Amino acid sequence: MCSNYTKSGNTENFPTMKYTKYVYTFGDKKAEGNTKMKELLGGKGANLAEMNLIGVPVPPGFTITTEACTNYYKNGKEELLDILDEQVREGVRSVEEITGKSFGDPANPLLLSVRSGARASMPGMMDTVLNLGMNDEVVDGFGKKTNNERAAWDSYRRFIQMYGDVVMGMKPENKEDADPFEEAIDQLKEEKGVENDIELSKNDLVELCSRFSQLIQKRTGNAFPQDPWEQLWGAVTAVFGSWMNNRAI
Repeated sequence: MCSNYTKSGNTENFPTMKYTKYVYTFGDKKAEGNTKMKELLGGKGANLAEMNLIGVPVPPGFTITTEACTNYYKNGKEELLDILDEQVREGVRSVEEITGKSFGDPANPLLLSVRSGARASMPGMMDTVLNLGMNDEVVDGFGKKTNNERAAWDSYRRFIQMYGDVVMGMKPENKEDADPFEEAIDQLKEEKGVENDIELSKNDLVELCSRFSQLIQKRTGNAFPQDPWEQLWGAVTAVFGSWMNNRAI
């Protein structure tokens, strides 16, 4: 078993528990891992760590170990999140310190990308989620900070679509199946009398984000999460779940 941590109502057991590290940070030419740690960090995580160590400029981040996934399947979601909580928060704080941005702060938002990985290549695992951390407040702050409100709302609508597809299970099973998000985009373009996505205005994209959120609520019975931490935990558990999905080979 990957973890020596066990939940117990008897606090007398706590001093004997061994701490297991599940989160390895990298950034600013420093890393807690290296290329030799592919069994633990996966190929992608180990390579990102190594690139930092040799000075290749890559964005800062952190890797959750393959052992954490083993724990997920052995002890379940709630047990895993209980163990990971503080370590992941420390990982986010590390990225905040390097970037000077704050996760969930509308005035100076840190946006994350969540990418799946494994010890060996596994085509069909979870797709990447970009711009995680955006919500109805952050998108306004992001638009003001970048001085490009349209680009901010375009990023937000793409994030809602990716999150709905990848994390909330709305991605069509087959290529022949209709994509509800693409249908919503086509409908709005028809209403506005335009042919290309780039022709949609900032206000059009605001409307599209609203329609996307309504679609998610209608199709899944759950609201698109506005809490950045809820978004992050949803993406983390979706990665673990994708290890055993029908697409992964």
